[in-house]
Amino acid sequence: MAALTVVFDLDGTLVDTAPDLIETMNAVFTHDGLPPLDYAAARDMIGGGARRMIESGLKVERLSRLLLEALGMAPRFAAICGQDTFGMQKPDPEILRRTIEAAGGTPQRAVMVGDSGIDIATARAAGIPVVAVDFGYSETPIRDLRPDRLISHFNDLADAVLALAQPE
Repeated sequence: MAALTVVFDLDGTLVDTAPDLIETMNAVFTHDGLPPLDYAAARDMIGGGARRMIESGLKVERLSRLLLEALGMAPRFAAICGQDTFGMQKPDPEILRRTIEAAGGTPQRAVMVGDSGIDIATARAAGIPVVAVDFGYSETPIRDLRPDRLISHFNDLADAVLALAQPE
């Protein structure tokens, strides 16, 4: 039986980068003489606008790899890919297909895990089932985007992925 490949979005799904983003934003505000935002209000601001801009400039393979290595998580992945790895960005389905291939998997035995509409759109375009987490940074309530499965904690991930896994 071919192995099951699970592809994770990094920012907001696998790693909560909100604290670092908010700390940086508040440092800029303080430097400019503006009052810092409280954490809850600032976290609600993380979404498609500024987040997308930051991801375009920073969420590349090298930085993803460095972050996962710093967290001691890199050895758990068969492949670590970013938008620069293949020269394309989500929602282009080819980035997901090539990531699955880089991990040694096949699209027929793969599941995507993400936290945003763009993750769901990418998986749908690639014909891959998708598990969404409701603790990420989606501007739209993730439930409204109708993922194949929705989880609120990683304790529920294995059951959700196995429910979506296509038999060989």
